[in-house]
Amino acid sequence: MKPFEYQQAHGLGEAHQLLVADGGKPIAGGTNLLDLMKLEVETPSALVDVNRLPLGGIVEHGEGLHIGALVSNSACAADPRIRGQYPVLARAILAGATFQLRNKATTGGNLCQRTRCYYFYDLSQACNKREPGTGCAAIGGFNRIHAILGASDACIATYPGDMAVALSALDATVEIHDAKGEKRMVPVREFHRLPGDTPERDNVLEAGDVITGVVLPAPSGGTQLYRKVRDRASYAFALVSVAAVLQVEDGVIAKARLAFGGLAHKPWHDPRVEALLEGEAPSDALFDQAAALLLDEAREQGSNDFKIPLTRRTLKAVLREATGGTL
Repeated sequence: MKPFEYQQAHGLGEAHQLLVADGGKPIAGGTNLLDLMKLEVETPSALVDVNRLPLGGIVEHGEGLHIGALVSNSACAADPRIRGQYPVLARAILAGATFQLRNKATTGGNLCQRTRCYYFYDLSQACNKREPGTGCAAIGGFNRIHAILGASDACIATYPGDMAVALSALDATVEIHDAKGEKRMVPVREFHRLPGDTPERDNVLEAGDVITGVVLPAPSGGTQLYRKVRDRASYAFALVSVAAVLQVEDGVIAKARLAFGGLAHKPWHDPRVEALLEGEAPSDALFDQAAALLLDEAREQGSNDFKIPLTRRTLKAVLREATGGTL
């Protein structure tokens, strides 16, 4: 690990100043950042500890909830309001990591976690995300966990998290304060970026930005599911995951909100699939159409070809369960 400066911020304004002045990174739980620093994948000159900022509560926000950026994953998943009104979020969080990591990891940090691509972590391998312009060893290499949607010729890495997939299905918003002290609200579906020609940029955060919270809209009710397909029953990243919020009324799908993990550089959301489902009676034929539409631009990479049929089967199983059918 390379040497770095460590400073504590006692207020949001001080955090902005320290981040801009030192070109450092904010740290809360550090469950991903510290690992990357040990491997020298990340080499910030300074760390700004934001744990003293008053961002640790879950409070009512209009008809929804505001989750502070420093709320731990464990606290979020255990909150009765989250469990009762936004169960897909609780289930997604509990599907990820270990008890110890969930106790330490924060809402804001979880959103900023980086890919688990093997080549990103290996300094001897070409990686445009780690070192722009060097190439992508995953393309043509062993790419079993890599993207089938939204990838580019520069990067085929996937976003590894679970929480953000559920937040996408819930249509949540990320609250960000910038270095000028101004607040902006970014839909979570727009927070993460596709790789394009700049895969080193994971999200829309700029220098000095601090995530201060996540806003959930009013509870939508209906059936909420999170299904994660992985190599092990626990403590493994998703090969494919599906977050679903569905309402069935009078025999037809009145509302469908879907998001997918393990498929792309960001939690994947395709409004075309939702539009196809809404207003239609549940059926295997309809679910087949939804899967075909979702995957119509899927691009196989070799080792990850299995993800296409796996995604199709997983989506159909979730839709069957959410609409009251058998698996």
